[in-house]
Amino acid sequence: MREAGGSLCLALLLPALLGLEFSYHRSEQLGTFLEEVHRRHPSITALHSVGRSVAGRDLWVLVLGRFPTQHTIGIPEFKYIANMHGDETVGRELLLHLIDFLVTNDQSDPVVTKLIDSTRIHIMPSMNPDGFEATTVHDCYYSEGRFNKNGKDLNRNFPDVFNNNNVTIQPETQAVINWIKNETFVLSANLHGGALVASYTFDNGNPATGSLQGYSRSQDDDVFIHLAKTYSSNHASMYKGNECGNKPVFPYGITNGYAWYQLQGGMQDYNYIWGQCFEITLELSCCKYPPASQLQAFWNDNKAALIEYIKQVHLGIKGQVLDRHGQPIPNVIVEAKGREHICPYRTNQHGEYYLLLLPGSYVLNATAPGSGSILKTLLVPNGPENFSALKYDFVFSEVSTIARDASCPTKPLYPDFETISAAVKPTLHFLALMTVLYTVFKEELGET
Repeated sequence: MREAGGSLCLALLLPALLGLEFSYHRSEQLGTFLEEVHRRHPSITALHSVGRSVAGRDLWVLVLGRFPTQHTIGIPEFKYIANMHGDETVGRELLLHLIDFLVTNDQSDPVVTKLIDSTRIHIMPSMNPDGFEATTVHDCYYSEGRFNKNGKDLNRNFPDVFNNNNVTIQPETQAVINWIKNETFVLSANLHGGALVASYTFDNGNPATGSLQGYSRSQDDDVFIHLAKTYSSNHASMYKGNECGNKPVFPYGITNGYAWYQLQGGMQDYNYIWGQCFEITLELSCCKYPPASQLQAFWNDNKAALIEYIKQVHLGIKGQVLDRHGQPIPNVIVEAKGREHICPYRTNQHGEYYLLLLPGSYVLNATAPGSGSILKTLLVPNGPENFSALKYDFVFSEVSTIARDASCPTKPLYPDFETISAAVKPTLHFLALMTVLYTVFKEELGET
């Protein structure tokens, strides 16, 4: 019998409640399970499809939270995505059991209850249902089910920040891109198989990010290392770094994506650059498609890590940017000095910002185009301990008209940067990008 928070009474009730077994669930069974969860727990769940696969299968997302149907100011958005490679199947089932665990332990397990109180959790068990349905034989290695029905690798199908990867965006990819644009995701992970390691941004790179040294470093490298270590250290064995005998040894069970192998058009880099969302890639099984008899062991190995990772959405600082009348101001750049992103992080339609930062002292810079900047030094505590990031609101006494379209172009940005000339008009956007490049090069020169 599967774990149920240590309560024998609750454990006895679970089979009758949902009947979720440790087996592989085909697409129809997956949909039925999610519908039943929502039917039984309508106050803390919402179920919707963000799009359809090439073959017309729904890309289901179950949302969990105290206010599941819509964003609530101050409540960060978190997501898990699994099965984007259809033949990497463990994550798909782990997310179903995570859903089961969360809904059955709300109001009885203090950690689960606080997570649901403080976080809006989005779970997509399968991004590639067509690939999963095409994978019918258990196989530890490559299968054609890796790809979608058009034969495309979805984790090479997103816009790339370093190179023009010349891909035709697939329906599944476009659905996820639209989903990211429509939410304010702060933290995410995508679940894969074929290794046992937590991999983090960047997957691609160039000299500006340190690729010549075999490591592609983001502005938030320390945060990404913390996130990856959080998962690996709470996993039963990932932290050992060498559990898949024929794979590389990963110190602490983590790796920079580029340091492992270069990848263009990956989802985690897209999230970080264009989604303002920190995402890591979790490789959860040495065997891509292991027998169903091993699924309960995988759940036992990953359960604590899956929960602890969600808590990290409360790292750092959050708040709103308001005018003197208390009205929210969208599209204001809010970033920590020294961590300016190549695509500046901006407030959403509610004037909200969320910055994942490790405990320490930071200078925040809120810049409203045409209205100047406000600097504020803040001491950041360990937010996950209290299930809340530090809250700080910026107030502008005078505000000029904010540009309606503040989004970055979905084209490679770093190559443009390397060739930018002094004749380029110094708009605020390009000045922010120039600052990033200067900071990166300055850090590299200091290390040589």
